[in-house]
Amino acid sequence: MEFSDIIYDIFDNNTDNISEESGDFDSDYQEPCGTAFSNDFNKIFLPTVYGIIFILGIIGNGLVIVVMGYQKKVKTMTDKYRLHLSVADLLFVVTLPFWAVDAASSWYFGSFLCVSVHMIYTVNLYSSVLILAFISLDRYLAVVRATNSQATRKLLASRVIYVGVWLPAALLTVPDLVFARVQNTRSSNYLFTDDSMEAADPRTICQRIYPQESSLIWTVVFRFQHILVGFILPGLVILICYCIIIAKLSQGAKGQVLKKKALKTTVILILCFFSCWLPYCVGIFLDTLIMLNVVPSSCELQQAVEKWISITEALAYFHCCLNPILYAFLGVKFKKSARSALTASSRSSQKVTLMTKKRGPISSVSTESESSSVLSS
Repeated sequence: MEFSDIIYDIFDNNTDNISEESGDFDSDYQEPCGTAFSNDFNKIFLPTVYGIIFILGIIGNGLVIVVMGYQKKVKTMTDKYRLHLSVADLLFVVTLPFWAVDAASSWYFGSFLCVSVHMIYTVNLYSSVLILAFISLDRYLAVVRATNSQATRKLLASRVIYVGVWLPAALLTVPDLVFARVQNTRSSNYLFTDDSMEAADPRTICQRIYPQESSLIWTVVFRFQHILVGFILPGLVILICYCIIIAKLSQGAKGQVLKKKALKTTVILILCFFSCWLPYCVGIFLDTLIMLNVVPSSCELQQAVEKWISITEALAYFHCCLNPILYAFLGVKFKKSARSALTASSRSSQKVTLMTKKRGPISSVSTESESSSVLSS
C-alpha cells in the first residue's frame, strides 16, 4: 500500500542492483535473501488486518459523524475537532480495501484510481495525526489557559485548522500525483542487472516510481518527511501539551475524583498515540539507515526489518479505530448525544411501523425523507 511503498517497499535496500523497482518486486524475486516467506506472510496478514481496521473504522467513525450531525445545538471546539478527525479517519479506512486486494493479489483498479487512492490515503493519514496535535493544543488552552483562551481556541478550531492541517496534508499529496502509477512487473520500463525477475510471477502494481538516477534520494527524502511530519512534530506537540496538562491537574486538592479521571484519560491518550506510531517509525528509520549503509546489512536483518514494518504498520493504522473511542466515546456529552440519536431513531422506526399498520404501506420516498430528517436533526 501507499506508505509501504514509500517507507520500505519501493526501493528496498538494493538500489545498487535495481532501478525503478517496487517493494513487491523485491519481496518476489530476492531469492538469495529468501524473502518468499515474507511475501507469503504479507499476502495473508495485510489483507486480514486491513479488513478488520476497515470494518471497525467505518462503524466507529461513521457513528461519530452521525451523532455529530444529529446534534441540534452549536458544536463546541472539541466537537469540531472530533468531526474533522472522524472524517479524516473515515476517508483513510475507505482506501484500505484497495490496498488489501493489492497485497493479496494485484492492482485491478486502473491508473486513475491508483493516483486517486494514493492521494486520498496520504492526505487523510497526515491530517488525522496533525488533528491529534490540534486537539492536544486545544485541551492545553482549555485547562492551563482557561481564563483567556476562548478566542484563541475558536480561531484554531474554525480557521487555523485548515491552514495547519488540511493544507499541508493536501500539499503532501503532490508526490503521489507526480510519481504514483500503474505498472506491470514484466514491463520493459523496469531495468534490471540480473535475470532474477524472470522467476517472479508477473503482476500489476500501483506504487510511486521514481526516476532511476535519483531513486535513492527520493526514497530517503520521503521517508524522513513521513517521520518528521507524521510523527515527530505532532508527537512533540502532543507530549508537551499533555505533560503540562498533567502537571496542572496534579496541583491543588479540589475535585480529586474528577482530576484523577482526567489524568487517567490523558495518560491513555499519550500511551495510545506513541504505542501505535513509535514502533513503525523506528522500523522505517532503521530500514533507511540500512539503505544508506549506515547500519551493516544482512539477509537476516533485512527480513526481520521487513516483517517488523509490516506488523507495526498495521498497528499504527489501528489508531484510526481507537480515535472514536479515545476522543468521542470517553466523553460524557458524546455518550448522551449518542443515546439521544439512537433513541430518536428507535422512536422514528416505531412511528413508521404504527403508521404502516394504520394507513397501509408507505412509499419508499416518504420513508427515506423521514430517515434523513432524523439524521440531519
